[in-house]
Amino acid sequence: MTTFDRTRRACYTGYVTQAIVNNLAPLLFIVFQTRYQVPVEMLGRLVLLNFATQLVTDIVAVRFVDRIGYRIPLVLAHVLAVAGLVLLAVAPAVAPSPYLGLCAAVVVYAVGGGLLEVLVSPVVDALPSPQEGKAAAMSLLHSFYCWGQVAVVAGSTLLLAWIGQDAWQVLPLVWAVVPLVNLVAFLRVPLPATVPDEHRTSLRALFTTPAFAAALTLMLCAGAAELTMSQWASLFAEEGLNLSKVWGDLAGPCLFAILMGVGRIVYGLWGERIPLVPAMASCGALATVCYLVACLSASPVASLVGCAVCGLAVSLLWPGTFSLAAARFPLGGAAMFGVLAVFGDAGGAVGPWIAGAAADAAAAGGFLNGLSAVLPGDGGSGLRTGLLVAAAFPLAVVAVTLAYGARTRRAARPAPGGAGSPSGDVEDPAGR
Repeated sequence: MTTFDRTRRACYTGYVTQAIVNNLAPLLFIVFQTRYQVPVEMLGRLVLLNFATQLVTDIVAVRFVDRIGYRIPLVLAHVLAVAGLVLLAVAPAVAPSPYLGLCAAVVVYAVGGGLLEVLVSPVVDALPSPQEGKAAAMSLLHSFYCWGQVAVVAGSTLLLAWIGQDAWQVLPLVWAVVPLVNLVAFLRVPLPATVPDEHRTSLRALFTTPAFAAALTLMLCAGAAELTMSQWASLFAEEGLNLSKVWGDLAGPCLFAILMGVGRIVYGLWGERIPLVPAMASCGALATVCYLVACLSASPVASLVGCAVCGLAVSLLWPGTFSLAAARFPLGGAAMFGVLAVFGDAGGAVGPWIAGAAADAAAAGGFLNGLSAVLPGDGGSGLRTGLLVAAAFPLAVVAVTLAYGARTRRAARPAPGGAGSPSGDVEDPAGR
């Protein structure tokens, strides 16, 4: 066993923990809606609260992680994930209102999730590996988020069907075991050093570079494209397509996660041979098509296929953007990953909320009711309209990625007289 094998495994499990805190509550939306009478827009606020809290956590963590090292915040992240999942089980029963209890639980585990988002990727990027294989290693790491999501969706759906919705509180308690075990692992595994202040590319320098501005835009749209479909697929299958909870979850968010994991595994194994920029543009185009199929098709089967294949389409967007930035700014440190995570979480917060708000505006005579009327029926939920509005996010990924690729080609082209680019903003010509 090499020195950092246990570190890699702990990081993989860290992304499984991230998948738990992001995906467990949406699977229980139908329970919260029926038991606590929480409307769709307020369910969307829970998603917004989760990722907004992660966003704030990312911003705070950027300021101190490179100074104090990785171990303390990684252990704290797992402590908060455990505490938040336990609160999710008990807080609705003891809080002044069930919804406030849900909000409190979300905030606690979201802080843990935000720390994991900032920390795990730079740890793996800093582990010894050939530079040309780092994009593939990043994709492989992020595939464990997908496998965690598959486990959460499939395991929670089947367990809930067995124990009944009245005992839903068992689910968060069961899943809290994963971060509890990984907490112990991070107390022991070796961790790389952070980038010293005197060597690290400053955030001010990053923010003045067009390549980094493009990366931030990509992260915002990637987070929105991935999380909007992931967070709403379960409720869309149940209410919009009139499927049972078990089959809706398994055919919607579960298959979405499986295909997203497959896409990341494939790039993790063979990514060294595939230019990253064209691959990301193709993924964004496929995701746009999937959103349109899901919301425009009158066939429930075709709509479900659109939801599921969207997982494959978005698989490369988030880790791919991390890899673009890491290759362009190798001394960006954890602060750079933290800023990228801020924008990814901002997309993950705003995207699902916008889709939920659009769904409410399309239902019950809202101002988007006219648009909803021309779309296939969705049981009055308005979710087809919400997904149609959200199709703008993967479309934006295509536009920004193509612009980034064009700039890369111009920067790589020799200036007249044989001189290099005078701009000082030269990206890797391979698009990695």
